[in-house]
Amino acid sequence: MLAANRVGKTEGVGLYELTWHLTGDYPQWWDGRKFPGKIKAWAAGDTKQTVREILQDKLLGPVGHWGTGLIPGDMISKIVRGGGGVADSVDMIYVKHKSGGVSQLTLKSYDQRREAFQGTEQDVILLDEEPPEDIYTECLLRTMTNNGMLMLTFTPLMGMSSVVLAFLPGGELQEKQDGSKFVVMATWDDVPHLDDAVKKELWESIPPFQRDARSKGVPQLGSGAIYPVPESDIIINDFPIPDHWPRVYGMDVGWNRTAAVWGAVDNETQTVYLHAEHYRGQAEPVIHAEAVKSRGVWIPGVIDPASRGRGQKDGDQLLDQYQQLGLDITTAINAREAGIYAVWQRLSGGKLKVFASLGSWRSEFRLYRRDEKGNIVKENDHLMDATRYLIMSGLDIAIIKPEPKTEKVFKQAGWMG
Repeated sequence: MLAANRVGKTEGVGLYELTWHLTGDYPQWWDGRKFPGKIKAWAAGDTKQTVREILQDKLLGPVGHWGTGLIPGDMISKIVRGGGGVADSVDMIYVKHKSGGVSQLTLKSYDQRREAFQGTEQDVILLDEEPPEDIYTECLLRTMTNNGMLMLTFTPLMGMSSVVLAFLPGGELQEKQDGSKFVVMATWDDVPHLDDAVKKELWESIPPFQRDARSKGVPQLGSGAIYPVPESDIIINDFPIPDHWPRVYGMDVGWNRTAAVWGAVDNETQTVYLHAEHYRGQAEPVIHAEAVKSRGVWIPGVIDPASRGRGQKDGDQLLDQYQQLGLDITTAINAREAGIYAVWQRLSGGKLKVFASLGSWRSEFRLYRRDEKGNIVKENDHLMDATRYLIMSGLDIAIIKPEPKTEKVFKQAGWMG
């Protein structure tokens, strides 16, 4: 769970589910993973002290009142106190399971280093706060041979780390199940216990470069971000596009992923609004063409015919194919750095806005970055390329929605005002 601060991800998600697995006392509505008998589990956090103050406190209750936390007092079989120089800390909790056995939970911390996470198989591991990659890998190994499960709940303050990237199937930061993984996000707007006044106070207290991470659970790209503009500055609520706004789309093609993004121009403010997207892989051109035409066959588009490593000849053939399938599409200017600069100018100047419904565009925007050598990371950038084509080449050919033929005839005849 990649989530904002203060939404309840530790207690309301991670520890709550962990308690069900320890006790076997699942709610009737639960249709997720269930263990029929006792389990062995770990729960880990940043340091021994934060584990005591957060994980231990939520599970057992305050010191002197153990048994008042998430684990019911009558289900606690034994508590093993810890050492390590942290007073009142606990190392292990033995929990009665409904099957008659006793589950074993060990509390660990990342500052114990990777070696402390070697050893035996575990049925469930909860990592609260983002772990170092070596500890994450060790925990995967502990659950691999016994079909165990690994849960992570954290706010991605360390940006696009290797651990975060491991949970972005296809580069998409959305709720998505990918066989063995499931990623979910939660923002301040998804929870009822944070009212507008609290959110405003929290927002103003957070450094600007951390606001997206702490309020939305969006990983920060830091200095590697190609467009270092807060997402909150460019994402807006959807609204109906006026018929008199010129429209155009940019398109990037490839077998693994073909993408298109539609833009509309408010000529009064010279602001471009990205309002629709197409994002699909492993489909023939006819499938993409039909999807594009469904947005309005009258809308012109621009495309890079040599994208995704094709030769110019193959690119020209693909362009011809799309034109024969009914698309009004022409070749875009593929000046990468100039295009990036043009998009950045609009983003930073408030002249490029994006509808909130464009989930795939937002996902790519969050991942669009340079590597340590300053090179653009050419992964999960299809809609970013399409946006660049649109801004560089599409605005000059954008057109207004044509009037219906019958309406035009009536107007010419003077039958309509």
